[in-house]
Amino acid sequence: MIQTSFSDKAVMAELVAKMLWEIKAVHFRADQPYKLASGMASPVYIDCRKLLSYPRIRSTVMDFAAATVLREAGFEKFDIIAGGETAGIPFAAMLAERLSLPMIYVRKAPKGHGRNAQIEGHMPEGARVLVIEDLTTAGTSIFTFINAIRAAGGVVDHGIALFYYDIFPKAKAEMLDKGITLLNIATWRDVLAVAKAQQLFDEKTLFEVESFLNAPLEWSGRNGGVSELATG
Repeated sequence: MIQTSFSDKAVMAELVAKMLWEIKAVHFRADQPYKLASGMASPVYIDCRKLLSYPRIRSTVMDFAAATVLREAGFEKFDIIAGGETAGIPFAAMLAERLSLPMIYVRKAPKGHGRNAQIEGHMPEGARVLVIEDLTTAGTSIFTFINAIRAAGGVVDHGIALFYYDIFPKAKAEMLDKGITLLNIATWRDVLAVAKAQQLFDEKTLFEVESFLNAPLEWSGRNGGVSELATG
């Protein structure tokens, strides 16, 4: 059962940030930037899949996810929880269990044999589907799964990411233009606040990270990555 004392959004964000630090899922490396799938150079990297290996932490995070859905979307808003291949699948299973809802999962592309299915599980026509991802940067990758569900007759107007980069000011508005409200628990700002409070990194590293969060594409361009993102 979700503890009411943990249902406050700011409290949940701070606790998830602390959990990610505790399990060493957060990495700051300004001198040798990470290359993201988008082509961006980044001094920060987060591995939300590590949550799966820590039962007490993953259980708490999923309680927070359920609380976020109930508070920000509604109690009877969805018929099915969907996870995207691959990281979203286990989190979808756990969230579906929390909310007592059926679960499906969505491949990035049809599997190419057998039924050539892209969606696995039972999704009735017109079902209201919530799509979950472990993390999202600008909200673009989640549409691979949303578009497949919509094409198959499902209705999708919400997505949830356990961790949202929150570095592109227009990202959520652009998702709204496509009919999607994105929910999330923690962001890089929450993770950075914990790093500062606990003095986890030197001032130079923290300065570079904050510079990236304030102007990610400019930082990327200066450090060997793309200076603009592909759209579409």
